[in-house]
Amino acid sequence: MGHAVLAINGIDVNGKYTADGKEVLEYLGSPSNYPVSIRFGRPRLTSNEKLMLASMFHSLFAIGSQLSPEQGSSGIEMLETDTFKLHCFQTLTGIKFVVLADPRQAGIDSLLRKIYEIYSDFALKNPFYSLEMPIRCELFDQNLKLALEVAEKAGTFGPGS
Repeated sequence: MGHAVLAINGIDVNGKYTADGKEVLEYLGSPSNYPVSIRFGRPRLTSNEKLMLASMFHSLFAIGSQLSPEQGSSGIEMLETDTFKLHCFQTLTGIKFVVLADPRQAGIDSLLRKIYEIYSDFALKNPFYSLEMPIRCELFDQNLKLALEVAEKAGTFGPGS
């Protein structure tokens, strides 16, 4: 319950359709696609849901930095619940990278630094990228996906990964 099909045989699935436009049930109905490898996970958020969560977190981050008893607090770095941990890494320029992870997942700080490195290499150095706009760069997407897969498979994302 609460999970969705994310990929079939390495092909991303969005709702009822694969990335190449085929319906999932039609894809599964074809014997030529077997054996089948199905990856399950939480359903992907829509763009509106992502914007709503980001704006909500930005407000909480600002309130947290103002209410902190420590002088010069940078805001929320980690929010922990029974079911997930929310990790935040704010760069010196003010860009925030946020990762939701299983509470048992270790090495998220290293993962956040790796994501920032990927952002610096593939988004900021892209002449077509505008700050504060969605990142539309295939190399960024590929490298980010690879870093997340490494973190997911290893269970940790420590130095040297």
